Order: sequence, then structure tokens, then C-alpha cells
Amino acid sequence: MYGSLVSTMLMVGPPGSGKSMLAARLPSILPPLSPSELLEVSMIHSIAGQLPGGKLSDRRPFRAPHHSATMAALIGGGLRAKPGEASLAHHGVLFLDEFPEFPPQVLDALRQPLETAECVIARANHRVSYPAAIQLVAAMNPCRCGMAGEPGRSCARGPRCMADYQARISGPLMDRIDIRIDVPAVSAADLIRPGTAEASAAVASRVARARELQRDRFAAHGHPELTSNARCSTAMIEKIAEPDAAGLQLLRDAAEKMKFSARGYHRVLKVARTLADLDGTQTVGRIHLAEAISYRVAGERLPVAA
Repeated sequence: MYGSLVSTMLMVGPPGSGKSMLAARLPSILPPLSPSELLEVSMIHSIAGQLPGGKLSDRRPFRAPHHSATMAALIGGGLRAKPGEASLAHHGVLFLDEFPEFPPQVLDALRQPLETAECVIARANHRVSYPAAIQLVAAMNPCRCGMAGEPGRSCARGPRCMADYQARISGPLMDRIDIRIDVPAVSAADLIRPGTAEASAAVASRVARARELQRDRFAAHGHPELTSNARCSTAMIEKIAEPDAAGLQLLRDAAEKMKFSARGYHRVLKVARTLADLDGTQTVGRIHLAEAISYRVAGERLPVAA
């Protein structure tokens, strides 16, 4: 995605574990909009009638539609084919809380924008395309009851509840999720004696340095229009994220054992390249690939846990 380091992330955890709070804080660690990005975002919001008084901001958009949103509200449409939430989140974050509660057909409509970074609205006599270079962040409970897999808790409806709930997300959409993480419940002890935490400013500085590395790398390869690993081609990511010998062996074994799709394979490479950029290293090592694979394996475990 143009506006961040990764394009898609799914957080799975019980109610109250902080998933929504983490998503809302994400824009604070992203770099401000560039002048060209600010212009694009302002134009989209103006078309949608959501630019009151012409006020502009270099803060990246954060959109969090309710799970009752229709396809037209999320992708765009209506009588005048206005942009939807995906386009209003252009160069920013689209947060979908209670991910499986969205209608399946509405979620699957996001598959094309995640690949092409645009939303196409077709009508009988015209066709409109709005940009949608978004970072999709989703959050969900492990089951409808919300407590499956938590220590000392059990799902009131048994394993079938988890399986049915998670099956509302299609395989092709799940295959487009780069990072899938478990968010455990926060205990009372965590709240009473909170540990020291890294400030958002420090994280934002590290993100900015990684973005600068990526821009310089793409410029050196003759693609100054690219600003992040998530949007580069498969041929280029294979070139710039070529792992060392140990990492290559790990990637080969994991791809064979986990049955990665071609899309999944290249998304692992993109995440590993980004992790190496955050470390400030030019070589994608075994440790970066191991972490990138672990994020994908977390999603593969969802149906297995059911």
C-alpha cells in the first residue's frame, strides 16, 4: 500500500483485548501525507461531500464503517456513484471491526481493490473508478461467543461455533491478509502494573526510516513512483527480497509444508523485506522470513483450532 508498510492485517482476540484501540492508534505512527497524496485524498473527500469548509489535513484517513454497511457504502455507488469507505480511506487505514459480521459478499468485494488499489463502479451507461490504496486492518473475536481459546474460558457452543464463525471469511480474502496476529486478553495485573512502552513517536521514526529506505531502493531500480514494498510487482520483490541461503531453505520448507499460494508466497517476501528494512539491513535473513511466516501461519491455524 502507498501509505504504509503493509497492506492488510487481521487481529484475532476476545472482547476488550484492545484490538480497536490498536487500530485507532495506527495513523499516529504513519508518516504524514505528502503534498500529492494530500491532493488526492482531498479530491475524493470533496466528491463525497465530506470536506466541510475546505479544511485539509496531512493526517492519513482513518475510516471505520459499521458492519451493517452495504456494498455501495463500502466500495462506492448510489445514484451518483459516489466513492465508498474504501476510497475515502485512500492513503490511509480502513478498519473493519467485527470482521465476520460483515455480509460475505461485501467483504469479497474488497478483493479487487486490495489487488488493484482502485474501486470500479460500473453502471449501464457509465463506469467510474476511484483510487483505493488502503491499509486494511480487520479485527474479530475467535468465535461468536468471543472466548474460544482463552485460558480458563470455553466457548459456550463448542468447536462448531468457532468453525462456523470463521468460515464467514472466504479463503481468497484470507489469502490476501499479510499479517494475522493473536491479541490476548488484558488481565487486571496488566492494568494495575503497566510495563514501560515504546512511545508512538519512536515507532513513527522507525517507520519513516524504513519508508525512506524503500523509496531510495525503488528509485535506484527506476521506479520512483513506488513508495512501499506492498505495491511492487512480483518480479521486483523476488529481486529486492532475495533471501540468504538459510532463509531460502526456510522459505522453501515452509512453502511446501504450508502449501502457500503464489500470492501468499510473494506476500511473505514483502513482509520479510519490510522487516529487514525496519532493522536497517539490506539482506533478507532467516530471522526476517521466520517472523513473516509466523504471521501467516497464525491465520492458517484458525480453522485448525476449530
